[in-house]
Amino acid sequence: MATLYQIHSTMDTLRRSTHEMALTWRAGDSILLLGSTAAFIDWLNAYINDVDMENGTVIKDIAGIYVLAEDVAKLSHETTAQLKINNKVTAVLTDSEWVTLTQDTRFDKVVTIAL
Repeated sequence: MATLYQIHSTMDTLRRSTHEMALTWRAGDSILLLGSTAAFIDWLNAYINDVDMENGTVIKDIAGIYVLAEDVAKLSHETTAQLKINNKVTAVLTDSEWVTLTQDTRFDKVVTIAL
């Protein structure tokens, strides 16, 4: 079984959120970026690499990284174009797809990190 981590962080708290997630990470877990956190996907990837180097805690074998279509729509066109977010995530989800994902039997728990 796996965990779906839902991260809702500002740029100021994303590093700490990533460290919190790393404490219980298991290979095959997934990440859903909520709210404006989608705009920080490149920083998330950098922090994931930092976590590995800083304390030996490893975030690897990520099964999927998701964002909500509604959250991406709130980003400016310039930000969306610059991020190329569709190329960096497993899927951009509608609200109903998000609900279905959280109820997926492959996840034994859904953890929301909002610092």
